[in-house]
Amino acid sequence: MSPKNPGPPPSHIRELARHANAWPFVEARALLKHLGDKPPEKGYVLFETGYGPSGLPHIGTFGEVARTTMVRHAFHQISDIPTKLFAFSDDMDGLRKVPDNIPDKEKVEQHLGKPLTSIPDPFGTHESFGHHNNARLRAFLDDFGFDYEFESSTDYYTSGKFDPMLMRVLEKYDEVINVVLPTLGAERRATYSPFLPVCEKTGVVLQVPVIERNVDAGTIVYEMENGEKIETPVTGGRCKLQWKADWGMRWAGLGVDYEMSGKDLIDSVKLSSRICRVLGCTPPLNLTYELFLDDTGQKISKSKGNGLAVEEWLRYAPPESLSLFMYQKPKTAKRLYFDVIPRNIDDYLTHLEKFPDMDDAKKLDSPVWHIHQGHPPHEDAHISYNVLLNLASVCNSEDKAVLWHFIERYRPGLTPASAPILDKLVEYAINYYRDFVLPAKQYRKANDMEIEALQDLVQTLEGFNSETDASDIQTEVYEIGKRHPFDDLKAWFRVLYEILLGQSEGPRMGSFIALYGIDESVALIRRAIAGEDLSA
Repeated sequence: MSPKNPGPPPSHIRELARHANAWPFVEARALLKHLGDKPPEKGYVLFETGYGPSGLPHIGTFGEVARTTMVRHAFHQISDIPTKLFAFSDDMDGLRKVPDNIPDKEKVEQHLGKPLTSIPDPFGTHESFGHHNNARLRAFLDDFGFDYEFESSTDYYTSGKFDPMLMRVLEKYDEVINVVLPTLGAERRATYSPFLPVCEKTGVVLQVPVIERNVDAGTIVYEMENGEKIETPVTGGRCKLQWKADWGMRWAGLGVDYEMSGKDLIDSVKLSSRICRVLGCTPPLNLTYELFLDDTGQKISKSKGNGLAVEEWLRYAPPESLSLFMYQKPKTAKRLYFDVIPRNIDDYLTHLEKFPDMDDAKKLDSPVWHIHQGHPPHEDAHISYNVLLNLASVCNSEDKAVLWHFIERYRPGLTPASAPILDKLVEYAINYYRDFVLPAKQYRKANDMEIEALQDLVQTLEGFNSETDASDIQTEVYEIGKRHPFDDLKAWFRVLYEILLGQSEGPRMGSFIALYGIDESVALIRRAIAGEDLSA
């Protein structure tokens, strides 16, 4: 992704960036205004993303880092102020629920309430559950080439880095309480404290009443259920903060200038911002993004594991297509499931294809400019993902060489070596075809009216030669649909997809026929007219 604090862009790009409409530029300009158009006292602008490692990383986590990186890069186009990006893990939090998608759940259940970095790793690969999930986070961020600094809540609490601000919370205890209490129910108000002591005996993060405070000593006294009163420092990892207070304290302690968060955290952002101000600091500029939904329309969850893992998306699609998914309309809720992958790939390829012919102003508003930090790759070998899926389908082949045989005939001179983007796309398409298309295929026979239209298509194609352009083929396919009594052209194309491809949706038939070949397409249609089993 973006290089760390790159040099200034050319002057004409900087001027264009100051007026570009793409949402990362809108955010970057708002951030510069938030800063008063001058560097913060710490000398750099701090972008932050948060990660709750109670479950394995998912695409929503990636999306927050990807989008924040896009804003960070846009900021570099309009300002010379240095920047940093912290990927901050809330691994000091007590585990409240055992995730559904981990092994050896019973072993983890014995440690409920303890900080995530104090719970044994059920995967057996790291020193704790928190360390394991942190490693998973860093691995996929590294795979995407993000420029970030990983930071751990456990490290900041136990090393004393948060101590000055924790003392500040102790000093401002009543003011912090007054911010939070109106948002709580009566029962919770009776016991609420921003400080959650870590029990010396059990290691559990406690939610207990705080009955005394000693600002000079830097301690609190809390009362256990059995009436025992215990005094403990608020520093050195002996306490952590309740998460809303923790978020505001972190913003203040680190000097965070920009952070995104989901729509479900709107009220928390407001509350934590007030706490940050109570501590004498300015809260960051915030972008609220909409949530991702699974195939049933439910919010995706790390603990449920009902979304897509990054590894799953990357089995079927290039990483840039995932970045495009994150770029598009961050304030609109989107379904995040396997069936969105083909469309995102083809949209990405279309943006790549159009980019070289754009003027500089339009390039700054192109998604691929933001995905590739101003330098998208270019390859002339544009064949859509959907066409490749259907080529695999008609060939009944999962062999990459078979698909390349048709590609090389369609575009002489193309090879896997000369078209690496297309070559990788063939691999992705085969994986997607094998896992999703093939199991769902259901061919049907043509009725008499449809057979007449298919015979018309055969006669038309037989008048073409191998050099006929895909757009000319597409035009004739349209005309055939108009000549026969289909309800509309969509119905005609659905006939072609269902009978020839065994599915309800498909590619542009002109592009598919040109790639598969005129003679091969005619033979396929003749088999359908004869009532043969095309699944064989």
